[in-house]
Amino acid sequence: MSALEPRVPPRTAPLPTPPQGGVMGPAYRTLSIGIISVVFLIAFEATAVGTAMPVAARELDGIGLYAFAFSAYFTTSLFGMVLSGQWADRQGPLRPLTVGIAAFASGLVVSGTAGAMWVFVLGRAVQGFGGGLVIVALYVVVSRAYEERLRPAIMAAFAASWVVPSIVGPLASGTVTEHLGWRWVFLGIPALVAVPLVVALPAIRRSASGPVGGGPAVFDRRRIRLALGISVGAGLLQYAAQDLRWLSLLPGIAGAALLVPAVLGLLPRGTYLARRGLPSVVLLRGVAAGAFIAAESFVPLMLVTQRGLSPTMAGFSLALGGVTWAGGSWVQSQGRTAPYRQRLMVIGMVLVALAIAAAPAVLVESVPVWTLALAWAVGCLGMGLVIGSTSVLLLKLSAPQEVGANSAALQISDALANVVLLAAGGAAFAALGGGAVGAAHAVTAGGAGASHPAAFTVVFLPMACVALVGAWVATRLEPAKD
Repeated sequence: MSALEPRVPPRTAPLPTPPQGGVMGPAYRTLSIGIISVVFLIAFEATAVGTAMPVAARELDGIGLYAFAFSAYFTTSLFGMVLSGQWADRQGPLRPLTVGIAAFASGLVVSGTAGAMWVFVLGRAVQGFGGGLVIVALYVVVSRAYEERLRPAIMAAFAASWVVPSIVGPLASGTVTEHLGWRWVFLGIPALVAVPLVVALPAIRRSASGPVGGGPAVFDRRRIRLALGISVGAGLLQYAAQDLRWLSLLPGIAGAALLVPAVLGLLPRGTYLARRGLPSVVLLRGVAAGAFIAAESFVPLMLVTQRGLSPTMAGFSLALGGVTWAGGSWVQSQGRTAPYRQRLMVIGMVLVALAIAAAPAVLVESVPVWTLALAWAVGCLGMGLVIGSTSVLLLKLSAPQEVGANSAALQISDALANVVLLAAGGAAFAALGGGAVGAAHAVTAGGAGASHPAAFTVVFLPMACVALVGAWVATRLEPAKD
């Protein structure tokens, strides 16, 4: 303080203090409700669409391209994530969030009206682009609008918003699929878009809009080109994995040539060497999400075709996982667990590995189907511990002007691992006869289709091994000491 400045007693002029209360306190309530409603919409779509997917693929004669219906979403989301990170860092998260929600809804309409499997996959691609824009924009909102002490809590709230969709989504989707048809599952969800638009966007405009001071004024064209390369490369790799012919080596090689330099340019240096700190945080997110999603994508199909469950019951068997995922995320959000975050993440990855390894046990007729529901609940508990913590650590280790780019890197790792592991799992599934499991009567009449247990086993067991690698990566999250 200068000698010319008056000395004001602290009691009469206290220093400004940040808003008090939690994420649902007066200062944050409207914003929290708005962005949680966005996550709720995404969660409801994921649980509902996953239940309807086996029927849609069968009716469109696309069981052989089943993995494409999932990976197309993640492939285009890669480009959306990088674009959103650039957009949000320079102009604020409002516009990418608005455009993303609109694209998300448009993709659902395209898939819901598809007359062929390739059109269905195209709709999923449009939807994925929108989802990529939305998820990174939400991370920027959290970074700008919430104090650091509240970020674990809002991440836990994001996880909790999956609970109701996890329980209601499969039941509603299965009922609609069986009585009205799978198309109405896709066409009905866009009607929910108005809710997050009305609630979230005004609150974001007030508290988190505009560029960060000192940030660059123009888009980084190099990163945009790399984002396009990573999306096209991932798509070519997925196509090559599904085609399973010698000629498919050509698009596979081209995809790798595009993908590798793009990944190296977009992710933090040292990510794939598991360098301590931010690189390992980003890597762990991909390993955890990729192994879990690649395995979970085949669970409803396995239950419908191998155990004769209806689409409703196949989806509902995963409902308990939403509760335990939220529970794991709540545990990591507590202040008293913060000193043990890394240890909790190691435990979480071990739980994920055990759950994935246990899933194919239901291929044995004498094993009750409910054992898979319990196993998957354990895996979701582990995911709740890990995913929320990676988000918290990323925001903690990022400078304000780099939150968008680093959040995009985290989501790129997530989506790219999904694409690559779904491609590998889908190729192994198809190679061992998986394309023949979707006999028409198997999906619609509730009877088990052709038995191909090896086709499913070869998906689950390698993913369990990937999850165990994640347990090792989770030991390297603390930044290296100077």
